[in-house]
Amino acid sequence: MSAGVAPSATGAVERRLAVALVFVAPALWSVNYLVARWAPGVIAPHMLALARWSVAALVLGAFCWREVVARRSALRREAWQFLVLGALGMWICGAFVYIGGRYTAAVNIGLLYAVSPVLIALASALWLRERFGTVQWLGVAFALAGVVHILIRGRWDALTQVRINPGDAWIAVASIAWTAYSLLLRAWPSAFGALARLTLIACGGVVVLLPFTLWEAIYWLPSTLSWKSAALVLAAALLPGAAAYGAYSFMQRVLGAARVGTVLYLGPLYSAGVAWLVLGERIEPFHLGGAAAILGGIWLSTRR
Repeated sequence: MSAGVAPSATGAVERRLAVALVFVAPALWSVNYLVARWAPGVIAPHMLALARWSVAALVLGAFCWREVVARRSALRREAWQFLVLGALGMWICGAFVYIGGRYTAAVNIGLLYAVSPVLIALASALWLRERFGTVQWLGVAFALAGVVHILIRGRWDALTQVRINPGDAWIAVASIAWTAYSLLLRAWPSAFGALARLTLIACGGVVVLLPFTLWEAIYWLPSTLSWKSAALVLAAALLPGAAAYGAYSFMQRVLGAARVGTVLYLGPLYSAGVAWLVLGERIEPFHLGGAAAILGGIWLSTRR
């Protein structure tokens, strides 16, 4: 293969993989919805988030520690970025989701997170100057319509009657934090590769989580070690933690922040599927109508 063909071929393979991960990453994240619903009475929210990202950092670090050591001179320069990204992606998008999960349904978590792509797409076009054409905006509109259709249970006359409970409010804050995390991850250059950078962001998240976890254990919800709590930590660390965040970083590099933000539109579909399979919740006709709009929107928004 000639030198002029190889980069193009590699780019095509990476793009196909990134598009495939658009449909895989939300499945990994949906595990976190179950963890959030199963955690109450087993492990406290901040303790779960701290343990999750500590384990994830160790797993990720096993694959990239040589790069971190080799580029340690850049650590001091980027340390504040790792703390900011860790606070957004691991503290707020971690502990806040687990707090919200104590009061709201798993499907609501996916629904509220699905608002983030609209904010990501808008900010990416205005701030990051990413190219996002008419077809892509049409895809965002279709996907958002699908999310709203599910949220209002197919009753558009009830749109103004939607109420948000305290658990939903915690998830809403987390969805805004995810928007900021996605944009800053794209906007801030880094001397580290995607895997090493994610490892260091996870370490930053652990640093931010530690004092809140101590406060929680002393004044609110002390945690006890058990096989069930250990299983929840491992599930959250490996699937919606290391695997999902790693896939998200790769997709952002290949497809851009705006297009990759649309993966959150699959949240309502996966959370509904998980609720049906595991929690015994019914799949209604309005779920199917919303699914059609969401899938069509993702297909449009990820096109060139």
